[in-house]
Amino acid sequence: MKRIGLIVLAAFIGGAAAIGAYKLLERKNDGMTLAEKQNVLFANNPVKISSTGAVDFVQAASAVSPAVVHIKTSYGSSSGSERGGGGSPMDMFEEFFGGGGRGRSRVPRAASGSGVILTPDGYIVTNNHVVENADKIEVILSDRRKVMAKVIGKDPNTDLALIKVEETDLPVVKMGNSDNVQIGEWVLAVGFPLDLQTTVTAGIVSAKARSIGILARQQNQLTEEEYDEYRRTGKAPERTNNSIESFIQTDAAINPGNSGGALVNANGELIGINAAIASQTGTNEGYGFAIPVNLAKKILEDFRKYGAVKRGYIGVNFRPLDADYAEELKIKDINGLYVSDVLPNGGGAAAGIQKGDIIKKVDGVVIYDSPDLQEKIGRLSPGDKVQLTVLRNGALKDLNVTLKGDASVNIAKAAPATKSTGTTISKLGASFAPASAQVKTKFGAKNGVVVTSIEPGKVFDSMDIPKGLLITTVNGKAVNSAMDVEAALPTSKNGMTTISGVGPNGNYTFTF
Repeated sequence: MKRIGLIVLAAFIGGAAAIGAYKLLERKNDGMTLAEKQNVLFANNPVKISSTGAVDFVQAASAVSPAVVHIKTSYGSSSGSERGGGGSPMDMFEEFFGGGGRGRSRVPRAASGSGVILTPDGYIVTNNHVVENADKIEVILSDRRKVMAKVIGKDPNTDLALIKVEETDLPVVKMGNSDNVQIGEWVLAVGFPLDLQTTVTAGIVSAKARSIGILARQQNQLTEEEYDEYRRTGKAPERTNNSIESFIQTDAAINPGNSGGALVNANGELIGINAAIASQTGTNEGYGFAIPVNLAKKILEDFRKYGAVKRGYIGVNFRPLDADYAEELKIKDINGLYVSDVLPNGGGAAAGIQKGDIIKKVDGVVIYDSPDLQEKIGRLSPGDKVQLTVLRNGALKDLNVTLKGDASVNIAKAAPATKSTGTTISKLGASFAPASAQVKTKFGAKNGVVVTSIEPGKVFDSMDIPKGLLITTVNGKAVNSAMDVEAALPTSKNGMTTISGVGPNGNYTFTF
């Protein structure tokens, strides 16, 4: 009896120690990254699911489905979602597949999408276009509870958003490694298509590192002509926008409402966030696109830490080579990224990248198209180093580039808005301040004004012209003050306005 009593006592002490250690770990959890929280969770609860050798996704579906949530959003009558590129999940599908969002009624409305729970304490990943401009975000959990969510961060350049609900002990989807995804691999798409309840569809990975031009178009950074040409020929125009498209393409059925849902492998691991479809009808025709989870990990962690993305830039403009472009340039090489411009004071310039270089590798990995480079750089932060291998004069050269941050943030700080009534132009819905000498030197400009604030629903907002940009000319006239901007505007109501300037990613022009 004494021996039994000692065994029971030892077991009790061991159990108490384990509970104490867990509680200690739980207290330290707040300082962990999302990935670290997942590692701890799944170290204690390993996922053992495999459909290898059999087309059977029962275990993967049952493991993932409880952690994919239904997101319902509502928009007030003054919401930005009523403009051409609004915040409804349907808008992205309509914008890409023919609706364009034009002519929609300006009344309060609601929409729905999907999300994936990443941590037991309520961090949920979804698409930016699912929650953008929403007045209210409601999350319906797998047990049918309805809870309100708040936005932690969102990024139109990757179409990712992180939201949070104040709940605990939630089911979680394990994040996988999208670098290991192979073309032909079986995958599942899980979400709430067409406002149906949890739906699981299966297919294969059709392609990787796919760019379809949708994010650039959403940001009004491609003209209709450029976009039509891109869709017709597959040739991307010069990269002057910050969008990152390196989608995993799948033939698993994805429909409106799947946005923000999970793309998982046969082991039930999250490899992508479903974002868009290619279709002539607006519903599934066999081509769906998901954001790779390895890109999402970095973006989501920035949201959690800073509320915004801290993105690093090489500081070059480039265009993918093909036979036609090589012929135009009178060069023989048809693979890689041709550097068309090197921005002054950027990381690329400091590392010695030159116009005419052809980028062939990033950190030793061969690249063929824009998404190959953009996704890898998109995972890095300002101050991170990356090795680029370029072809110059027939020889390969390794260059070590230290990425720099988004200079437009510094522009905005260098020229804060003044309280003078002369700085705001109501017709444009924006305020302007003279650019400092430091800002003009940084971008090699002789003159200019900085956009210091933007009014929701006005012209600059509808054109997605961001705060912080340096404007050098309005309708061809050089500007140095808000008064110059106003004087350069057309006097007639129907007159066209062209605004030009320079930013961290090169020259830009807006016409409206």
